[in-house]
Amino acid sequence: MFRHQGKNRTFRHNLRLASNLSLVAGIVNSVGVLAISTLTTNVTGHFAYFSEELIIGQFSKAIPYLLYIFFFFLGAFVSNTCIEIAAIKKRKYLHTAPMFLELFLLVVVGFWDEWNAAGTENTNQIAYTLLFSMGLQNALVTKISQSTVRTTHLTGLFTDLGIETSQYFFYRQHPDVIKLKKNIFLKLSIIVFFFIGCISGTLLFYQMGIKTLLASAILIAIALMMDNLIFYYNFTRRKFRNRRNNEQ
Repeated sequence: MFRHQGKNRTFRHNLRLASNLSLVAGIVNSVGVLAISTLTTNVTGHFAYFSEELIIGQFSKAIPYLLYIFFFFLGAFVSNTCIEIAAIKKRKYLHTAPMFLELFLLVVVGFWDEWNAAGTENTNQIAYTLLFSMGLQNALVTKISQSTVRTTHLTGLFTDLGIETSQYFFYRQHPDVIKLKKNIFLKLSIIVFFFIGCISGTLLFYQMGIKTLLASAILIAIALMMDNLIFYYNFTRRKFRNRRNNEQ
């Protein structure tokens, strides 16, 4: 899911990545809206709110929207910086630092009420943290999937899905029609799992409050664990097969 790069990356790898992390983003999206009434998985709407407050002269209210945008950008910047540093040092696990950092941040926000002994409102700090974590995630999946997968917002996905669905009706006999079908299925999977994440996040929020973010952290932990198990299973099987071939 995370390890394979370039030509070694397959449709199945992208599908696993898309389904798991879209589910995570859907949960974060619902919790952000319900807990602090803020969009925390994308920044498109924040540009409009910032512009409105700026034009009517409410500069103090405009600054947080600008910071929302900045923290999403900062998350993407930090994510890719970690990946580039890992690549220079020739590490196999380019995804490790961004994923563990995102997991940590989701746990921090999940226990925010317990750590906020003073009981003061910290909605902006929560929004900054969640936007930063979604910037981390979006940059990571974009980088390792070579821009094939994006999981934190759906606007571009619906645009691409509309284009590719239209192309399918015109190019059914085209040699690349199988690839086109896979692209459509991948985008539908992202949309469906994001939607499932939003629904499950909403249901859990009414039971657990902001601790619902711990479910997102658990999903990331499971994804990392499964990625390791699948890798070592395939590695062991390949090693055993090679040894058996050598003996023959």
